[in-house]
Amino acid sequence: MKAILLGLVSALFFAITFVLNRSMELSGGSWIWSASLRYLFMLPMLLLLVLPQRKLFPLLHVMRERPGMWVLWSLVGFGLFYIPICMASAYSPGWLVAGTWQLTIICGSLLAPLFWVTVPGQGGLIRTRGMIPLKGLFMSLLILLGVVLMQLEQARTIPFSHLLWGTLPIIIAAFAYPLGNRKMMELTGGRLDALQRVLGMTLASLPLWVILSGFGIAAAGLPSREQVMQSVLVALFSGVVATVLFFKATDMAQGSMHKLGAVEATQSMEVLFALAGELIILNAPLPSLLSWIGMGIVIIGMVLHSTVPHKKPGPVSANERHVS
Repeated sequence: MKAILLGLVSALFFAITFVLNRSMELSGGSWIWSASLRYLFMLPMLLLLVLPQRKLFPLLHVMRERPGMWVLWSLVGFGLFYIPICMASAYSPGWLVAGTWQLTIICGSLLAPLFWVTVPGQGGLIRTRGMIPLKGLFMSLLILLGVVLMQLEQARTIPFSHLLWGTLPIIIAAFAYPLGNRKMMELTGGRLDALQRVLGMTLASLPLWVILSGFGIAAAGLPSREQVMQSVLVALFSGVVATVLFFKATDMAQGSMHKLGAVEATQSMEVLFALAGELIILNAPLPSLLSWIGMGIVIIGMVLHSTVPHKKPGPVSANERHVS
């Protein structure tokens, strides 16, 4: 339950991203700067948190072991996650981006066979490929149904081209974020805490943000002061606070695909938080009755996903064992 609570709090801070990214886009800011500035500002913030705890050198030691893997999965987990999110904000309002982003709930579950888990077998504990949690996946589909209902009326008013470019990038991001996060969990093997892992992934992906900034200067010029200030807020609340809390939650659920799926399902609450933010900050119109029904289904799905007990995995047959 603590992991679920941390996931919910992280969803609240993550929602700031969708609202502020949309705000920056409406004020004329480029999505290129929205993406790169977040991680460029995150770096000094994370260093200020890690240095006093004397955790930087242990982090660098672990990173030197397999630097190529750090770069690869950091680019996937951060680069292929956030660049598409910012691109989508140029074509869709924040609530629609947040709603489409809930695809990550299902994507996270579908990734289960790519990872090894430890389960009880006939000769003791064995390692096997993860299985897609069908019951949890059903709950995720229930959440997604609520999201679709909540956004249905508004989505009909958006041009198809905007809907397409506001959806396809998020599909990429929905797979990239849980994939990069879980691969880094495997790579570090519990030797680093969530804060160190976020800093390490930021450092490993730094060349991407520097290169992207160069494109930003060439394509859109320097960012405005307003976009810089809003990017600082995104870096602090979403990039540092929300990411660290979410990573801590996934750390607590590590080893159980069912629990991990439940933690990732908490991110569906971003839709409600983002909608509230747009109502308050961007003066968005009130949602329709259909949207409120969708919100209720999302909440019901969340409760079921986090409280309905899952059947523990039993012995695995010889044909199902995949020991590395």
